[in-house]
Amino acid sequence: MSRLNKTLLTNNIEVSAEVEMRSYPVNLPERIIQFGEGNFLRAFVNWMIHLLNKNNLFNGRVVVVQPIAEGLAGKINAQDGLYTLLLRGLQDGKVVEQKEVISSISRCINPYAEWDEYIKCAENPAIEFVVSNTTEAGICFDVNDILTNRPPVSFPGKLTAYLYHRFQYFNGQADKGMIILPCELIERNGATLKKVVLQLAESWNLPQEFKEWVEECNYFLNTLVDRVVTGYPKDEIAELTSRFGYQDELIDAGELFHLWVIEGPVELAKKLPFTQIGLNVIWTNDMTPYRTRKVRILNGAHTSSVPAAFLYGLDTVGEMMDHSVMGAFTRQIITDEIIPSINLDKRMLTDFATAVIERFQNPYIRHYLLSILLNSASKFKARVLPSILEYNELQGKLPEKLTFSLAALIAVYKDGKLEGAAMRAAREKDEFIMKDDLSVLAFFVSTWSEFDGSCSGAQMVAKDVLSNTALWGEDLTSVPGLKQKVGEYLYMITNQGMQTAVKKLVNK
Repeated sequence: MSRLNKTLLTNNIEVSAEVEMRSYPVNLPERIIQFGEGNFLRAFVNWMIHLLNKNNLFNGRVVVVQPIAEGLAGKINAQDGLYTLLLRGLQDGKVVEQKEVISSISRCINPYAEWDEYIKCAENPAIEFVVSNTTEAGICFDVNDILTNRPPVSFPGKLTAYLYHRFQYFNGQADKGMIILPCELIERNGATLKKVVLQLAESWNLPQEFKEWVEECNYFLNTLVDRVVTGYPKDEIAELTSRFGYQDELIDAGELFHLWVIEGPVELAKKLPFTQIGLNVIWTNDMTPYRTRKVRILNGAHTSSVPAAFLYGLDTVGEMMDHSVMGAFTRQIITDEIIPSINLDKRMLTDFATAVIERFQNPYIRHYLLSILLNSASKFKARVLPSILEYNELQGKLPEKLTFSLAALIAVYKDGKLEGAAMRAAREKDEFIMKDDLSVLAFFVSTWSEFDGSCSGAQMVAKDVLSNTALWGEDLTSVPGLKQKVGEYLYMITNQGMQTAVKKLVNK
C-alpha cells in the first residue's frame, strides 16, 4: 500500500474517494514559520492556511520548526508535509465527518540538527508570520538560555535568535518585522511572549536598536484558540488505512468546532483573510469578552458539572450529556445560571452555549470526567467562582446549581487518603485516584477527617473550605448565605447520595 506523499497526489494513484485531495502545491512560497509540529496546530492553523490556499487567498506555505530535540520532523518530511485531517462531530444535531489531505506544510526543520537551515529562514523576506504552540509552559524566561547555543533551549530563545538574525540581515528595516501569533493557552500570550523576548535581548546584551526594532516593527498579537484535537486515532488506524487506501503516519483528528480570536489591528486581517471563506476567526481590539465567554461557559460548564456527574457514577462527558438527569443538570447550569451571570451580549452568549452543548455531545470524543477533575480547586476558582459571585451580585441571590457544584467538588475529596503525590478516594461505584496540588489534597484530607456525619459537621466542613483564602484568593464565608447553603448541600450529598441530591435539584 502506498504511503501518503507528493508522489501519491501527483501520480493519480487510486485511493478512496471519501478523502478530499488536491494537487501538491509545488510552487507556493514559504510565508509562515511555525514553532510546533503537534496535533493541535496541524488541525487548526495549518488547516486554515490550506483552506485559504484552496481559495487562492494566501498562496503560501508553512515551514515548521520542531521545538524539542525529539519530534515529528522525520515523519513530516517523509510525507512531504502531507497528512490526513479528520474533523468529526455534531452539526445541527447531525453527525458530520470531513476528511481531507492537508498540504500547507512545506517541510519541518529540526533546529537541534539543522540550525543553519533554521536561521536561514530569517533571511527570507516572504516569511512574515510566526505561529507557535509550545505548551503553556513554553513562553517563559530561562536565565540559562544563551544566544550562542545552537539552538537556545526555550522557544522564546529560539525566536529571539531568529529575530536578531533577521534584524542584522536586513539592517533593521522596519518592513521586515514579523506578525507573531502565539497559540499557547495563557492569558495575553502575545504580550507575554514579547516581554520574554525583550528580557532575553537584555540578558544577551543585544543592541538597543534591536530592542527598539522588536518593539516598533513587530506585532506580538494576543490570541485565543478553541478546538478539541484528539490527534492520531490509534484505535481506528487499521480500519482507516484500509478505507483510505494509503498509509499515513500523521493522521490527525479533531472536532468540527473552531474559534480563533486575534487581538490586533484590523488591517492585518487582510493579510490572513480567514473570514472571507467563512472560518470562525475574529479580529478585535479587545479579546476580553471572548475569553470571558469561553472560560465561563465552555470551561465553567465542564468544571461545575463534572464533580456531580462523576460522583453520580458516570465516566465521560458524552455519558453525562446523554443522561436524563445529569444532562439536564448541565444544560440548566449553562442556561439558567452561567449565562445570567455574565454581563455581555446575551445573543453572543446563547449562540456560543448552543455550540458548547453540541460539542459536549460529540460521539467521537471520549473525554473522561476524572481527567477533567485534575487540579479541580484551581480550575473552579478561575472558571466557576466568578459566575457564582457575579450571579449573586446581578440577580440578588445565590445560583442554586453552581452552589451545589461547589459542594459536589468538596465531596469528591471525602474520605480520601494521601498516596505519594496523589489521593486515593472512593465513590459509590469504585475507587479512584485524585490528582491535585499536594497542599490542596492534604487540606481536604485533614478537613474531612473531622467530619462526623452530622448536619453541623457538614457546616463545619463548608466553613473550613470556604474560609481557606489560599484556595480561593478570598474568604468566601463573607458571601451572604454561601456557607450555609454549601453546608446543606454537603449534608444532602453525604447522607442521601449524589443521585438523590441531583434529582431533587433538577426537578425543582
